[in-house]
Amino acid sequence: MTQPTYWLRAKRALARTDPTLARIIRRHPRVALVSRGDAFATLARSIVGQQISVKAADAVWGRLAKTCETLTPRAVLRRRATTLRACGLSERKVEYLRDLAEHFATGRVDPRRLESMDDEEVIECLTDIRGIGRWTAEMFLIFNLLRPNVLPLDDLGLLKAISLNYLDGESTQALLGREGRARIERLAAPWAPWRSVATWYLWRSLDPVPVEY
Repeated sequence: MTQPTYWLRAKRALARTDPTLARIIRRHPRVALVSRGDAFATLARSIVGQQISVKAADAVWGRLAKTCETLTPRAVLRRRATTLRACGLSERKVEYLRDLAEHFATGRVDPRRLESMDDEEVIECLTDIRGIGRWTAEMFLIFNLLRPNVLPLDDLGLLKAISLNYLDGESTQALLGREGRARIERLAAPWAPWRSVATWYLWRSLDPVPVEY
């Protein structure tokens, strides 16, 4: 697993810029964002985890990995839909997973080409896949490509952390509309070009154990 080369530089810059982030960063000195490096597995895991708990997602993922032996696009496509459903996947998630595998197997999504795209190009490419929306594409940018300046405005964990750390516990619902997004963007402007790192540490303020994709 790979840690971003920019991590220490970003930590120092954010700590100088933002006293709240400086406090959070000091509380978590020995953890950092890492990438597993497997684009297909990162996206497949995000589909598996949609709308279920982390514990349930881990259980389904473990059964899927065991069923496929090596979790590759072609391995997924070789399994019958009934076999995939037996891992705990809904019929809709099986459709999403097979569409993802088809995109990778045919080269419509090429991990090497994703690396050369800018953030919005990656988002446009990935949201062409069934079951992948902007939030999932942004998680891919952060956790797989290790892009440094992603601000996932639809992430409820980020909104909750901002509310608790900056807005005196204001309801996250108030931050979901256009006006709320604009407020978050203004608040996060000083974090650039390290908004992914700020987001990651704000997640840590809610849960000290890092999530991996």
